[in-house]
Amino acid sequence: MGIGTGRFALSLAATGVAVEGIDASESMVAKLWEKPGGADIPVTMGDFADVGRPGPFDLVFVVFNTFYVLLEQAAQVRCFGNVAKRLKPDGAFVIEAFVPDLTRFQRNQSISVVWLDVDRASLDLSRHDPVAQQVTSQVVYLSDGSIDMRPIKLRYAWPSELDLMAQLAGMRLHARWSNWSRSPFDASSANHVSVYVRNDSTA
Repeated sequence: MGIGTGRFALSLAATGVAVEGIDASESMVAKLWEKPGGADIPVTMGDFADVGRPGPFDLVFVVFNTFYVLLEQAAQVRCFGNVAKRLKPDGAFVIEAFVPDLTRFQRNQSISVVWLDVDRASLDLSRHDPVAQQVTSQVVYLSDGSIDMRPIKLRYAWPSELDLMAQLAGMRLHARWSNWSRSPFDASSANHVSVYVRNDSTA
């Protein structure tokens, strides 16, 4: 889900794994199809909360915080249901995402310097809506008198909230780690890799 330019998918496909994708950005998928092996990956265009490949699949995954581009809780809940319908009985749904850290905001705003040099700089400007659980950001690049602005909008969800979404879809949490190396997930974890399976799975 959110296959984009294929950074993750192409590596998997190169190992011989059959990979299919969903994405809403035609320009990003065009870049995927330009890369070696990219044209062999079928992609469905649309919102991954609602559209899907026929399946069933052994694995459905969404990484790099991409699950959070679904900007409403209802859409995130629909996504879980969409996945559950397409998983094989012992299939898995994997989400990689950050754990929300609200301490970075003061008065629901944040300004930080990403990097700074003599003639260039990058700033991260963010505003937090605690009611909608949304963060609207601009990553601003300043260089040689030019300004480049790259907007980002996310709707974060707490790990426990994701677990409840899974339950509503007939799934359950199978495992959760802090990273892909399977380090234990605890209160200090800034990220999580969560694995969900169907309730009737033997996993």
